[in-house]
Amino acid sequence: MNKKTVLEVKNLVKKFDDFVAIDDISFSVKEGQIFGFLGPNGAGKSTTIYCILGLIEPDEGEIQIFGKDLKSCRSEIMTQVNYASAEFILPWNLNIWENLLVYAKLYEVPNGKNRIKELLEVFEMSHLKGRIIRDLSTGQRVRINLCKALLNKPKLLLLDEPMASMDPDVVDKGIKLLKQIQKEENMTVLYTSHNMWEIEQIANNILFINHGKIVASGTPLELTQQVLRLEAEEPNLRDVFIHLSRS
Repeated sequence: MNKKTVLEVKNLVKKFDDFVAIDDISFSVKEGQIFGFLGPNGAGKSTTIYCILGLIEPDEGEIQIFGKDLKSCRSEIMTQVNYASAEFILPWNLNIWENLLVYAKLYEVPNGKNRIKELLEVFEMSHLKGRIIRDLSTGQRVRINLCKALLNKPKLLLLDEPMASMDPDVVDKGIKLLKQIQKEENMTVLYTSHNMWEIEQIANNILFINHGKIVASGTPLELTQQVLRLEAEEPNLRDVFIHLSRS
């Protein structure tokens, strides 16, 4: 059975003065796929995500989401899209419940209060719902960011280093929860991280970019075999990342 293409990027180019951040890249992501989007710092990952969100306008190329042109249908498309990043900061003077309630209203989430309760329970944060954001630990903020990103049950979820700087226990729990939710809701996910174990655990397919160009793609095992020229039986994305970053 052929799965629908949820995200299609065609010949995307973005320049900042003389610097080419994205250099004519094209790729597509299928429905229900967890797509690893990898590359070293400055490779163009976040810029690509900002273009997909419509926050940055590309200089050239097209982006289609759910088969619709992003530029002309952005408001409609974004009701079914969401985003989380370790760098995304919710308003610090509001508590957890107030923050999530604001976003539930913005996304017009049906039965928003029930959805908030459900997500707080899933991420084991119900007992902290009255706590001000600035008083949370970094790991707690990560979990609340993920709650916010899942409020509208997005068909496309963009995760840009969502668990950066987290300890292994938090990352492991977060990955397991995301995989469970993704499977239950048949969600499509674009996921970036510098933690290669994280990507090995969650991604079905991977695209690697460097200096704004696509340099490799495939499953974690395929990339290990192709890039490292090994008859490997297990993926080794750490060595793949180092090799491609230095090439």
